[in-house]
Amino acid sequence: MLAAERRQRTIDLIHQDKRVLVADLSKMFDVTEETIRRDLEKLEKEGIVTRTYGGAMLNRHTNEDLPYSTRNTINMDMKRDIALKALHLIQDGDTLMVDPSSTAFEFVKTLTNKSNLTMITNSINILSEFANSNLNIISTGGSLRYRSLSLVGPISLETVQKYNVDTVIIGCKGLSLDKGITDSNEPECELKKTMLKQANKVILLADHTKFDKVAFVKLTELNFIHYIITDQKPSNQWLERLAEVDIEVIY
Repeated sequence: MLAAERRQRTIDLIHQDKRVLVADLSKMFDVTEETIRRDLEKLEKEGIVTRTYGGAMLNRHTNEDLPYSTRNTINMDMKRDIALKALHLIQDGDTLMVDPSSTAFEFVKTLTNKSNLTMITNSINILSEFANSNLNIISTGGSLRYRSLSLVGPISLETVQKYNVDTVIIGCKGLSLDKGITDSNEPECELKKTMLKQANKVILLADHTKFDKVAFVKLTELNFIHYIITDQKPSNQWLERLAEVDIEVIY
């Protein structure tokens, strides 16, 4: 097993069990404990885990502005599942705005069989990955945030304000019954707020780990969202609250 594959398996395990032990991983992967410690040290630097005596635990700090390369390795099965559940909400000929979240990136992968779609995005990954696709993609332009591979700032805002679209697709860091929808960094949050204003329909892609979490920056109240796509059935308290504000939940 390659080192990258071993670390990805470790990430999967730690999201499942919330913590791992060096000794257990050493036996599982048939490598030395020192090799496992180096793996965990790398994952800690990437913000995924916090090392503890004899192992590591999942880093659940929702204010952590993780690099895109890290976010794109976390909960991948959940993200793909969510992406497929949202596909039926997009029709041929639609106009879209898409944020730079890793779940939104997985969602765009499902759209390649749709025809005549126009997409406005500030995601460097989408601009690069789908440059030769059948999607008509418009870049927001703007200043590059290398950490999230996104474009932000006045130029991005000005571009987004020029267009009125059918649907906006966004992710978030946290959903709270009393704090609404929150995210981890202000520049991207400001652009998302503008995107929400330009769309007839708002789709939020959020796996179950985002519920009952509060991140640093307020994005919007719940009643600005039309659909929430997630991977598991939310609690009855959440379902009742979302029904009150007329949000359709798909899980």
